[in-house]
Amino acid sequence: MTKKIQAPLSREVARSLKAGDSCLFSGVIYTARDAAHKRLCELAAQGKELPMDIKDAVIYYVGPTPAKPGQAIGSAGPTTSYRMDAYAPTLIAMGETGMIGKGKRNDDVINAMKEHGAVYFGAIGGCGALLSKCIKKAEIVAYEDLGAEAIRRLEVEDFPVVVIIDSEGNNLYQTGRQEYLNSL
Repeated sequence: MTKKIQAPLSREVARSLKAGDSCLFSGVIYTARDAAHKRLCELAAQGKELPMDIKDAVIYYVGPTPAKPGQAIGSAGPTTSYRMDAYAPTLIAMGETGMIGKGKRNDDVINAMKEHGAVYFGAIGGCGALLSKCIKKAEIVAYEDLGAEAIRRLEVEDFPVVVIIDSEGNNLYQTGRQEYLNSL
């Protein structure tokens, strides 16, 4: 069964999701990759305000291509998530509840997710053109000088993701593999 969820993503909803859940996001999510994450964490270390509301935020790790005429955004496929692992625990502690990307996460990120009630979602790599059809509006909110890596505010509708790591630390990359091996 596919769960329809609204972004921003409350801690309560984040904690209700389980590894393996298929979800459709609607609402507001943000984009950011490693260069933007570094700047966000530098601001946090200086005690300065972030350029977006991090509380209950979902951040999509993506560097979209330019939009064609009549489109909100260009191709928008996920970036490999481990590039944000040095920064994610700080943002999770500040209120971020969801991350969307692809690939594994390190123990520090998973421990922060368990401590604060955050979730890691996977989007399907190679489907950036299809995923972009779920993005209804995109606007740069910070770091325009980073080009594709600028922070964008996206309005999404039925954006498909799968819970890879839930707030209890259950990891689909491990459990899914084990289930497959047990079925042989």
